[in-house]
Amino acid sequence: MKRRKPERGADVMSKKEKIPRQDMPEQDPKVRSANFDEVPLGYTEEQAVIEAGRCLQCKKPLCIQGCPVDVDIPGFIKLITERDFTGAARRIKETNSLPAICGRVCPQESQCEELCILGKKGEPVAIGRLERFAADYERNTGAVQIPEVPASSGKRVAVVGSGPAGLTISGDLVKFGHSVTIFEGLHKSGGVLIYGIPEFRLPKDIVDAEISYLEKMGVEVVTNAVIGRGKTVDDLLDEGFDAVFLGVGAGAPVFMNIPGENLSGIYSANEYLTRSNLMKAYRFPEYDTPIARGKNVAVLGAGNVTMDSARTALRLGADNVTVVYRRTEVEMPARAEEVHHAKEEGVQFRLLTNPVEYIGDENGWVKQMKCIQMELGEPDDSGRRRPVPIEGSEFVIDVDMVVVAIGTNANPVIPVTTPGLETNRWGYIVVADEETGKTSREGVYAGGDIVTGSATVILAMGAAKKAARAIDAYLK
Repeated sequence: MKRRKPERGADVMSKKEKIPRQDMPEQDPKVRSANFDEVPLGYTEEQAVIEAGRCLQCKKPLCIQGCPVDVDIPGFIKLITERDFTGAARRIKETNSLPAICGRVCPQESQCEELCILGKKGEPVAIGRLERFAADYERNTGAVQIPEVPASSGKRVAVVGSGPAGLTISGDLVKFGHSVTIFEGLHKSGGVLIYGIPEFRLPKDIVDAEISYLEKMGVEVVTNAVIGRGKTVDDLLDEGFDAVFLGVGAGAPVFMNIPGENLSGIYSANEYLTRSNLMKAYRFPEYDTPIARGKNVAVLGAGNVTMDSARTALRLGADNVTVVYRRTEVEMPARAEEVHHAKEEGVQFRLLTNPVEYIGDENGWVKQMKCIQMELGEPDDSGRRRPVPIEGSEFVIDVDMVVVAIGTNANPVIPVTTPGLETNRWGYIVVADEETGKTSREGVYAGGDIVTGSATVILAMGAAKKAARAIDAYLK
């Protein structure tokens, strides 16, 4: 009997390349644009197993290098191929306490999936969708298991802010044996995950479940606690906390400072999304939070927050929603998936366009937006080509509401109430080393958007993991 020759790596890769990447089922665009239910519906078990079977199980997996939170990607994917879905979720949770969140909002296409070998010739393994599948399976089957934490070190850490950075560092520090208390300024924990990202992209019961997991591990969460107002960072240290981590994000709104900006009907994306998401205005009158419902809405910007605002406006009953952006689609910072979903739902795009003035009616409400056409010049500091106005190209758009989603600034409350805490000229906290998050104050660390400026959920989580290791070393 002839022995079968073992398959060579090239043969295996060729076979894997022929397996098509599994599409994730989604709500129909015409249906979903009128509701706030989640758009992608998740993989079935069979789809997950097929997609996981595409993984080459590389000996030197580059995908892990692209993951800011060091998930054992080939390891959890292999467990999915073996139908050990719960085991896959637990493998992810060894380094990532928020897998259901990351599986939904992490830009895998520019991180782990970008380095996937299969993606060199075809489509990479859908790592994010598989992460979501494993986390959802564990939660939906009631199989969530709280890991044992070591004996108490006797050390206490205060974490200011309960967004992605604050939640991540809390989970890691508890696993190191330290006592952790999160102080959250709002009445509900979750930070940008709760107030910034809409229900149709990240259901809030999933955020609540991930936070509950951390609380069961021993993390204490105190809400309605604005550090820098009622208590300061120095107060926390005086009360016996051995270290403080600042993960307060960058939530101060930015406007364009053009004529007419104080007219009614012009909102920052921060206020607009916070009203809808955190305050549940989209469920009015069940929740008693008013929100403007324009019919002709312009949303300024081109990031994920812009897409979230535009898609929210549609769901709140707008007839026309237009994204206005001064560059082209190539330069848009939003995830391609979010732009695609917005287009499918009917959001329109006016590119190479920049507002220069708002025009109001006799009641002081915005009725038009004067714009100028742009062209792209030489690249700027960001590497993107700089938009340049075309002289004499002004035109007017009819609007009854504008949402400004062009970025955010650092909230100044913590720096101005913490003597000796160094900040840069934009008000962001300066850290001595990105690998530690150590600030100019002894025992005080920082990470996430308050250090880098607005970035992604996963990068904030990655910074928090580094700070957790540094704080653990400092406490020991």
